[in-house]
Amino acid sequence: MISTRGKFVIACALALLTIFVGRPARAQIAAMPPELAHVGVSEHLEGPLPLDTRFRDHTGKSVALRDYFDGKRPVVLTFAYHSCPVLCSMVLNATAAGLKGIGWTVGKEFDVVTISIDPEESLEKTQVKRTSILHEYGASRGHDGRGWHFLSGDAQSIAAVAGAAGFEYQYDADQKQWGHPSVVMLVKPDGRMARYLYGLEFAPADLRIGLLEASEGRSISTIEQIILYCYHYDPKGGKYVLVARRVMQVGGGAVALVLFGVLGLFWRRELNKSSGDRRVDDEVKNETEGPRDSVTQTEEART
Repeated sequence: MISTRGKFVIACALALLTIFVGRPARAQIAAMPPELAHVGVSEHLEGPLPLDTRFRDHTGKSVALRDYFDGKRPVVLTFAYHSCPVLCSMVLNATAAGLKGIGWTVGKEFDVVTISIDPEESLEKTQVKRTSILHEYGASRGHDGRGWHFLSGDAQSIAAVAGAAGFEYQYDADQKQWGHPSVVMLVKPDGRMARYLYGLEFAPADLRIGLLEASEGRSISTIEQIILYCYHYDPKGGKYVLVARRVMQVGGGAVALVLFGVLGLFWRRELNKSSGDRRVDDEVKNETEGPRDSVTQTEEART
């Protein structure tokens, strides 16, 4: 039997491997411990979540998953359990830390839904974890916790949503712990899976670009569109990377715009200068011809 410390080491190894392979690490290991045989992620991109599934929020109120999908804002989806000794707290804290740096605010541009995979999860533990994570996210931002939802439910409800999302977890009765992968999922406003980010840290840039990508149909700024165009998701690394060709295209386009702008100003100045020169010539001509006409008229009068 694997000790608690041993299981933790294996779980961390799995999490670290997902950073490099962007996939469940189980396919990379020949002899998988039976406790982790069904732990991993099967990406269901564009797959719909069962939004009518019912849960309890942190107050014990019955809610539907649909309540957190308004068709306008993307959703960050995480799975955890609140008596987890290490990994869950690491993932949730890393998510909160990453989200602080993206320039968007939970509850305004996007929501976060954290579902406990433990059907025996108590409201007390849910509330304690919620308070801790929201403090990590909003202590320096004055955030009131709106938009980050901590849900618990029965085994059937949890399995329905986790299965649709491709999140695979397993309970170890001997150790009384849940084995699960380290992943953050980004979901489109209509409840379809958009992107999976793996690891023990989640860079603000990856979260921001993933949310932009998940914001299908939402109005985004020109700068955000450029960012989205220049970055490409690398499934092997589980992160977003710059695409040099696209950066060059955008850079070339920017140079062209600047060049046209400079030339436009130059041509405008030249046109204005030409018009001014013509006006000066006309004025000089009029001044010159004016006295000549007067002299001519005087001579004609004398004659």
